[in-house]
Amino acid sequence: MTEHAALASMQLFRMIRTGKLVYAGNKRLMIYGTLHCKSGKRMNKMNRIFFMNEEEAIAEGYRPCGHCMREAYKNWKDGVV
Repeated sequence: MTEHAALASMQLFRMIRTGKLVYAGNKRLMIYGTLHCKSGKRMNKMNRIFFMNEEEAIAEGYRPCGHCMREAYKNWKDGVV
């Protein structure tokens, strides 16, 4: 888990390009999604957190985004693991 505010712009771009960061989440709402999500792009930089994989986000207690991860969100909402 990496906070957006703790990364310099070039460092962030390098980590995304190399695949070290794949998902982004909102610390306040406890939601994670893809880096291409429209909702996630509007998020405040101070609330944004990055994850290397989906398992890391789930382990931290985050739920899937209902916009960019519809199937995972539906499974989460229905209680399917």
